[in-house]
Amino acid sequence: MIKEKRIEINSYEDIKVLFGQQDQNKDLIEAELAVELEIRDNNIIIKGFEDNVHKTGLLLEYLLIQISNSKELDFRRVEYIIEELMNQELEILFKGELFENLAVTYDNKIIRAKSFGQKYYINAIKNNDVVFALGPAGTGKTFLGVLMAVEALKKREIKKIILVRPAVEAGEQLGFLPGDLQEKIQPYIKPLYDSLHYLLGVEQVDKYIEKKIIEIAPLAYMRGRTLDDAYIILDEGQNTTIDQMKMFLTRFGNNSKIIVTGDPSQNDLKKDEISGLIHSTSILSDIKGIKVIYLKNKDIVRHRLVRKIIEAYEERR
Repeated sequence: MIKEKRIEINSYEDIKVLFGQQDQNKDLIEAELAVELEIRDNNIIIKGFEDNVHKTGLLLEYLLIQISNSKELDFRRVEYIIEELMNQELEILFKGELFENLAVTYDNKIIRAKSFGQKYYINAIKNNDVVFALGPAGTGKTFLGVLMAVEALKKREIKKIILVRPAVEAGEQLGFLPGDLQEKIQPYIKPLYDSLHYLLGVEQVDKYIEKKIIEIAPLAYMRGRTLDDAYIILDEGQNTTIDQMKMFLTRFGNNSKIIVTGDPSQNDLKKDEISGLIHSTSILSDIKGIKVIYLKNKDIVRHRLVRKIIEAYEERR
């Protein structure tokens, strides 16, 4: 039986943001939820079968709350929310637990989790001392790890952030590259700098690095150290050997957390070498205080084509 539901709207600007450029959000909602949307006075009228109208009403009310907070709505976000809506993930989604504010950048941009996988990842960091985050490119593995470290530093819960990457292409032999240590590892460390600059601004990052509050180093330079009161993040963990991963995981001391991120599908090790990331998650996942999070294609928050590109490669493989 065909039903109608009215959703009140505050302003015409909210409608423009909600419906998106050239009505792309509206078209997506109508196609995926099999409803018709029309504007009548200060209301959006939803027409369709009862269950579809109910879901669409929840969706629009939630999206309008997001718009009232940020005055923007990304098409990829709408796609994701619809997907979770169709999967019956309503309780968490519409309690507002998913998109709570995580942080504010130096230039006042609000950062929220953008998927259920990201939310579970954030909770894992809060509740465990060692967290592995595995997943494809664009799922926010590195950025959210750095974000949580920066927030802990701001709250004075820790005294230091150490960001580590294996320099696989140079075989951990950095001596032949020109410049000092920081200059030698720049090509491998750039994604970590990008996250820091986005969160703190270039000037503040430079000050923290100068004072050694933030340290960025190749994996080889971690040997023999014990690190207290710190967030220690290993990026591109799939490019470590078993021995390197064991060495890294035993570096942290009191009041420290370790985060390891990686994409097992982008392993640059030699063919006869086993990835330390794969090995460690297979033997450590049952230990209390260690959590393994698997982010999926639906957690990709970059341009929507990134997800389609990754899926196309996976199908061909």
